[in-house]
Amino acid sequence: MLTYNTHRPRLVLPEYGRAIQLMIDHCVTIPDRDERTGCAYSIISAMARIQPKVKEQEDWKQILWDHLAYMSGFKLDIDYPVEVSSPEKYSSRPDKVPYPGRYIRYRHYGKDIELMIAKAMEMPEGAERDELVILVANHMKKQLLSVNKDGVSDARIFKDLAEYSHGMFRLDPETTHLHEFKLIAPPPTGKKKKKR
Repeated sequence: MLTYNTHRPRLVLPEYGRAIQLMIDHCVTIPDRDERTGCAYSIISAMARIQPKVKEQEDWKQILWDHLAYMSGFKLDIDYPVEVSSPEKYSSRPDKVPYPGRYIRYRHYGKDIELMIAKAMEMPEGAERDELVILVANHMKKQLLSVNKDGVSDARIFKDLAEYSHGMFRLDPETTHLHEFKLIAPPPTGKKKKKR
């Protein structure tokens, strides 16, 4: 009868493979402490050959001995050449990374557009602010074109800009024209077959 991996116990560190795990399981059962320690050194040697990149790190011996202790479930009673990490290091969960729950009015524009419009609202009136508003409007059009391939009218952009700025920036579609962005098709992938 065949034994499938799905019927076997799950590997603690799969990068070392089932053979190393079986060696460690056998090493734990060896009654003589000196023989068990010699077996552990042999296993460390095999682990280093399986994962040669680990030797590029400064504390590679510490890493391998920690992995050996962890894979044995910290049951391996031997004379470790290094101080092995405690089991709490592997059982503790990392702190949850806070995710910013900021509200974005129109997701296709993104949060940066809102921040740029808020910055423009703080600026004093003048040519510099007017140029910034036009740049923001052009960027809004480009962002909207990325999700709406059929085309975007300048009036739609001006309406959204006025809504974002609470009516402070009202651009007239008759006098103000934004850039005309054209979608460029990506280059074809794959090689053409040669005719024989």
